[in-house]
Amino acid sequence: MPLNRRTFLERSAAAGAGAAVAGVAAAPAVAEERGEEHGHGRPRKRYSFTVLGTTDLHGNVFNWDYFTDKEFDDKAHNDVGLAKISTLVNRIREEKGRHNTLLIDAGDTIQGTQLSYYYAKVDPITAERGPVHPMAQAMNAIGYDAAALGNHEFNYGIPVLRKFEEQCDFPLLGANALDAKTLRPAFPPYSMHRLRTPHGRDVRVAVLGLTNPGIAIWDKQNVSGKMVFPGLEEQAAKWVPKLRSMGADVVVVSAHSGSSGTSSYGDQLPYVENAAGLVAEQVPGIDAILVGHAHTEIPEYFVTNKETGQQVVLSEPLKWGQRLTLFDFDLVWERGRWVVERVGAQVLNSNTVAEDPKVTGLLGDEHKKVVAYVNQVIGTSTAAMSTADAPWKDEPIIDLINHVQAETVKAALAGGEYAALPVLSQASCFSRTAAIPAGEVTIKDAAGLYPFENTLEARLMTGAQLKEYLEFSARYYVQTPAGTPVDTSKLTNANGTPDYNYDAVSGLAYEIDIAKPAGSRIVKLSFEGAPVDPAARFVLAVNNYRASGGGNFPHIAAAQQLWANSEEIRNTIIAWVQAKGSVDPAEFASVGWKLTRDGVPVF
Repeated sequence: MPLNRRTFLERSAAAGAGAAVAGVAAAPAVAEERGEEHGHGRPRKRYSFTVLGTTDLHGNVFNWDYFTDKEFDDKAHNDVGLAKISTLVNRIREEKGRHNTLLIDAGDTIQGTQLSYYYAKVDPITAERGPVHPMAQAMNAIGYDAAALGNHEFNYGIPVLRKFEEQCDFPLLGANALDAKTLRPAFPPYSMHRLRTPHGRDVRVAVLGLTNPGIAIWDKQNVSGKMVFPGLEEQAAKWVPKLRSMGADVVVVSAHSGSSGTSSYGDQLPYVENAAGLVAEQVPGIDAILVGHAHTEIPEYFVTNKETGQQVVLSEPLKWGQRLTLFDFDLVWERGRWVVERVGAQVLNSNTVAEDPKVTGLLGDEHKKVVAYVNQVIGTSTAAMSTADAPWKDEPIIDLINHVQAETVKAALAGGEYAALPVLSQASCFSRTAAIPAGEVTIKDAAGLYPFENTLEARLMTGAQLKEYLEFSARYYVQTPAGTPVDTSKLTNANGTPDYNYDAVSGLAYEIDIAKPAGSRIVKLSFEGAPVDPAARFVLAVNNYRASGGGNFPHIAAAQQLWANSEEIRNTIIAWVQAKGSVDPAEFASVGWKLTRDGVPVF
């Protein structure tokens, strides 16, 4: 759908200015108590309501792991999926009255599982007479009132996102997702909701949607020249006063942005990635913020607004539908308007309830289709491979990713100016439970190695730049003195570095001395048996997230791009296995890197 003024005004009329939801009288949560109001002993009018929130659902409807083809489970026995969330939502609505609640989401909805992938790529919703996206079906059935855009909404391109938006019965909000030409909102910035009270005046609740500025980097191929994404604080400062002037009694922000005030892409953009806390601190007039993007659990967190001294409550429910946030508001009628007297937050655990049969029944056919799809056999493997030790050992299963990427880039550069340069490759351990079995290999086995929709690029790097790149990557390890015991459960993820921000680079040989401080750990760096020349030129096969600055690795974002394609790396791996027929680790596996302490191997 074109991004023009008419489109935006039509969508704004539907989603904003009080039209999105109009509550009707249904046993509102009210109370009256004797109290002084302007010196009179009249009853004080009160009203309570609840805003429910989810975030980072990432295509999870069922409590199912399509990569293992069984019910989802983790060490904490969490459950996932909208079917579980639906049961929790139904329970809260029954307790509080359906029309004393709102249900919102903070983004990253249509990417993350094979269920969501299937309906974006295999049987796409954009096809003529195509299907309705399972996430739209589930969220419509549950009765969402609004959802903010997440950065992963843009992974499949704007046409898929627009079609998803069209299929939703609720608005997708993004006050800082602007048309690149007009600099006007490309999506509704907000929605306004009326909650009816028995006291004569409705409560007007504004939901302001903010998304992540990193979209401009991470999905550059899909949004460049079409949309721009300014900072959250800037746009909140613009819209919150407008919402108050329009009569909003309560302002809730749904922000696809973590609370920490940090960024994973360094100075690539002049905007903070995880800005929800800064928004609360800097922008007056906000009552609560539903936080997303960071995949952390924050039941209740208060931030003091610097200008007003008001306490703003933040809450982030855990990803994939593992938690549901509840913001409970208590309002009092003062001086002719509703005033927030108290607001608190908590999270509910979805593993305490059963799946809602309404949701599982609605999407049972889609689920079966995807299960059949991921179980298709695409080849065989001569040996079993696993990522269980990949965070601290050079394992064949990661070598497989790097081998496929390097081969793909070599083929793309063949016959050209850079064909003679050596091709290296980077890969991360995205999942510690991924495995390729001995014998038959299915789509789910291959796809499990690469759960993200990253695409492949080739960037030009020097030996010196690669040394710095590897030093940065090696920050992942906790400094461990020589001679002390090594506990693998405490060895990795130093300073919160996630597994996906640790890169192993194939084609080079090197040691990582974990006894040394971060920044001086790479030793014996060599290529084909000789020390790496700092001036030598190499081609690095790299995913688009890293190449765009994701993780803030040095040099890579500014490096010359030699080639790029739009095919997901996951599909490239699947196609490679299909073409080969048989996967033999002996053809590509090698130990190119290892952990050491003072020259002694750790493992």
